[in-house]
Amino acid sequence: MYKKILVPLDGSTWSEAVLPHVRVLAKEQSAEVDLLRISTAALHVYSEVPFNYAELIERDITDCKRYVETIAEDLRKDGITVATSVTDGYVAEAILDFAEQNKVDLIAMSTHGRSGMRRMLLGSTADRVVHGAKTPVLLVRPEEAK
Repeated sequence: MYKKILVPLDGSTWSEAVLPHVRVLAKEQSAEVDLLRISTAALHVYSEVPFNYAELIERDITDCKRYVETIAEDLRKDGITVATSVTDGYVAEAILDFAEQNKVDLIAMSTHGRSGMRRMLLGSTADRVVHGAKTPVLLVRPEEAK
């Protein structure tokens, strides 16, 4: 059923809570996993700050690549085929663009599970992905959040 699973990660253990679920699905379905990390460094660069923007962005992209490769190696130990990607931009939009361009069958990600005023004030990447995706989305709420 699923041949390609997209797993967006933000570098936190919170976002990694989806990985045990992805591991089971990928093994059962013989699916490839695409790990995606989105660099937002370019979005946070301000012209008043006197330093080398290109260096900041390059360093962030290098860190992002190193991070997804570390996660990929762990999944590969279980015989799962894993591809890694780093892109930049606004997180939800970048996830949706990647999913469409790479024809993924499932987007699997963790969610904070915020509701009410906190969700309104902080926004919800998961909410934007669910409403914008053209493919199924699996949301996992980490245990400590329940």
